[in-house]
Order: sequence, then structure tokens, then C-alpha cells
Amino acid sequence: MNRTTLSLLAGTAALAAVTGFATLSSPQPATTAGTAAELPVERTSLLCPEPSTSEVAETSYTSFTPVTKNTGNDGKAELKAAAEESDGQNQSQSKNKGKSKGKKKAAKPVLTPKEPGTPVTGDTSGGDAPALVGTAEGKFAPGWTVQETTEVAAGAGRGLQGVNCSAPDTEFWFPGASTAADRTDYVHLTNPDDSAAVVDIELYGKDGALDSSLGEGITVAPHSSDPILLSTLTEEKQEDLTVHVNVRSGRVGAAVQALDDKLGGDWLAASTDPSGSLVLPGIPKDATAVRLVAYTPSDSDADLKVRLASPSGLITPAGNETLHVKGGMTTAVDLGDVTRGEAGSLVLTPTDDSVPVVAALRVVRGKGANQETAFIPATRPVGTRATVADNSAKGSTLSLTAPTRTATVKVTASAGSEGGEAVSKTFTIKAGTTQNVEAPTPTGLKGTFALTVEHVSGGPVYGARTLAATEDGVPGFTIQTLPDDRGMVAVPEADEDLSVLQK
Repeated sequence: MNRTTLSLLAGTAALAAVTGFATLSSPQPATTAGTAAELPVERTSLLCPEPSTSEVAETSYTSFTPVTKNTGNDGKAELKAAAEESDGQNQSQSKNKGKSKGKKKAAKPVLTPKEPGTPVTGDTSGGDAPALVGTAEGKFAPGWTVQETTEVAAGAGRGLQGVNCSAPDTEFWFPGASTAADRTDYVHLTNPDDSAAVVDIELYGKDGALDSSLGEGITVAPHSSDPILLSTLTEEKQEDLTVHVNVRSGRVGAAVQALDDKLGGDWLAASTDPSGSLVLPGIPKDATAVRLVAYTPSDSDADLKVRLASPSGLITPAGNETLHVKGGMTTAVDLGDVTRGEAGSLVLTPTDDSVPVVAALRVVRGKGANQETAFIPATRPVGTRATVADNSAKGSTLSLTAPTRTATVKVTASAGSEGGEAVSKTFTIKAGTTQNVEAPTPTGLKGTFALTVEHVSGGPVYGARTLAATEDGVPGFTIQTLPDDRGMVAVPEADEDLSVLQK
């Protein structure tokens, strides 16, 4: 085995360590050194932030793993508290936090899935539920998805809040946060590891970086979660901010909880990595206000063409044909009721030179005192496969868009959490369009179910799922995007070369 092959294998091993571990069930000689085999990941980690501090919060968790070939029969998955108790070791950071930490009891619920293909649910109530750390191994690892959904009946952020529990990482971008007077935004940082993580939180507003020395060198203790109140990091009140979470050492899970005094609230998931072209899928057809927030970390300005992928094709919003984003600054623009009663997705492409950008949408439904908010970050395409859990026969909308070329996808509704059989259906999404598809529901459904979208042919597809639940006339809703689940990893195959031992 030569040095080039050794380097390639070492790089692949590092990739597998991040996204999961690939298992080769039996040696398979390669015809050409370096040929990659797609194998299921063997281990997946997910982190769920603390759901709410409201005493009237009702939170449910749904865990699901799609059935994947070549995973074997072994494996397990569990979801448990980030720490059984907090010993107060994080109190030195309390000046940066919106709430202090006291002793915490073991997490409830603790989810333990039984078999891939069937969701498992659990729930808790009140404002003391801790952050959760999940680990799935073997047959439960590829495509493992956990949804955290919270209903808050009253107070700041009232409505429906939902987030897909995410994998730990070292960098996150959150355009769409705020330190405005009517907003209470937290960055939740969760450390799943045995050693402390050191994190910098940088804030970028309309004029560039905000003075925020308190965001430097934040220590997140092992097996703990810290909610950092943004307004404690800066004295500036700005309507639109981009939050950059950069991990100096270790790794964390990160999500922004955005709570509004009048417009409800939701979780803001991280935008996909900075890119010259972005897709923000699944704007509800009855959205009454849509606000686009974008930021470029580049020193160069970005000029973007703004288009809406509607059911009939790509259209340009009148008065918002382009967006100019100054280097290092956050730019926001109100798009109004841009969908005009039809399903839509926003497509951003460079007008000339490509400059990397991150972006998110703040979406409002309802009018007057009965308004609620959700967020749609720019996201990766569905890729090979993507899954979203906690769907119901009523109140769930699956939105798919194919911005460049016509594509075909297969949508599978899993068995229900309390009974029912899986059902699949195939859809063709025309180029440049967005469709709210009539997703299948399990036969004999009892409980909730998961939706898995698999790319069959054609161009890239992007997706989002909206959950809606109206309470006392307030149209509560939350939106989660469907990026590729990264359940498979490419592992190069190579012939043995024993001569390396003689070099």
C-alpha cells in the first residue's frame, strides 16, 4: 500500500469518525485502488436543546430510523439527559446566560427505540426539561432522526416550537436572530463529550461586527448545556442579526431559540454552509409576512438574484428582484405575502461573481393578535435520503422543490408509533417549481409517523415539513427542512500491498 493510498484511507477514516462509522461486513477486493463503496454509518450522535422555561410548555420527542440495507441485526439507540445532575461548575458563566443552572433530575422522557421503521415517542411538561444527548449504533444509526416539538400556551414565544435534534459540530451560522426589544433570543450550546468545549459567539448586524467581548472563550462543561441570552453579549438593539458560533476546541450542538412578545416564536436552525447559491424551501401558502435575512462572511459584497419557485415555475418578486449583501454585514428585506396563496420556495443565485452567503427566512402566519412565527434556514438538498418525524394525518404539510431540473422522488410514510403499516408514493417535481405534495399516510395509522424522502432521478430536490396546530385561534406552526441524512459514507476499497512493510 503506497503513501497516497494510506493518506486517502486516513482521510476517509476521519470522515467516518465525524458522520458515523462505516462497517464492512466482509472483505471485498477492489479492482481499482481508491474505488469508493457506499456503506451505512455505524454510529450517529444527536443533541436536543432544552425545550422551554415556560411552566405551561408541553413537549414531545419522536425518534425514528428508516430501514437501511446492509446494517446487520445488531444495534441500539437511546436518548438521555446531557447530565444526570448539574454540579454548579458552570456558574462562573452565569453572567452570559439568560437563566442559571441548578440541580436537574434525569431527563424525561428517555427514548429507547425498539426497531428501525417504527417511531417511538415520549413527552414531558413544564420548564425543567433538560437538554438531551442521543446515540444510535448499528442498525439504528443510518438516518436516525429525533424531532423535539413544544407547545406553549401563553407568554413570549407562545405557539408551536419545533427543532430537529442535530449532530455536534464545530461551526454554525444563524442569520435571523435578534436583540430587538420585543425579542428574547438564546443560543443553546450542548456539549456531549467528556472534555470541555470552548466557544466564541460572534454577532453581525447591519453595520458589521458588534462589540461583544463577552462572547469570547465561553466554556461549555462536559455533558452540559448552556443557553446564552444574546442581549447579554451586546448592548446594541438590532432587529436582524447573524450569529456565528465558532468552536475553538471540542464540539457542540447549537440552535437559536427566538421568542417574540407578540409574534410567538420558534427554533432557528443553522443555515447550510456559506454558498454562492441557496435554496430556502417550504414557505407556507398562507404566509402573511416573509422576511429574508442574509449575511456574507466574505470581504466582497454579494449580489443575488431573488426568485420564488412557485407551483407554476420560477417567478421574480416585484420590487425585490435582487438583493445586495455588503461584505461582513447582515442585510434584511421584507418580502410581504410573497407566496400569494400558493406554495413557494426562495431561490438565491449570484447575479455575477459567486460570493458565499448564509440566509434564513422569518415567516409569519395569521393577523393582528393571532400571529405566529417560524423560520426557514437555507438548507442542503435531500440528496440520497432525508427524514422528518412527528407527522400526523392532519396538520402536516410536505413541500418539495426542484429549482434547476425536473426530479422524481419516493416518499414513504412509516408505520405509526402506535400502529399501522408503511406506505410509499412517487412524485415528479417539475423544474423550477414547488409542490405541496399529498404525502401518503400509513394504513391503519395510530399515533404519529415519519416521512422519508428518497431521490430517485433528475435534478436536486429540497424539502421542508410544516406542522400546524391552532390553539384558541392562534395559528401555531413550525417548519423543519429535510437535508440529506448522511446515513451512508463512502469508503474506498484498496488491494493489500505488503511491500509497504519493506519501505
